[in-house]
Amino acid sequence: MAKQTRITMETLSLLSLQGRILRRAWCPQCGAESEVITLDDVGVISTLERPEVQEWFKSSGLHHSQTVDGAESICLNSLLARVRNTKSS
Repeated sequence: MAKQTRITMETLSLLSLQGRILRRAWCPQCGAESEVITLDDVGVISTLERPEVQEWFKSSGLHHSQTVDGAESICLNSLLARVRNTKSS
């Protein structure tokens, strides 16, 4: 009988975003202050298309609110969680 070896690899990724596109704001759904990004800037940090993100808005998959200037603001924690869930399924 042949001997079998099982190799398990674990990976950990870290995403670091810096620049002017992120700001901190209160996320009512998280109940905490978090980094937020506008809908227009999502393409700057990811390959997500605007229609895909807008669909997530409609399905309540993202924490979002409107800024005082009327732009849609997305909680980065919920966006990253949604991307992780989408990739794993």
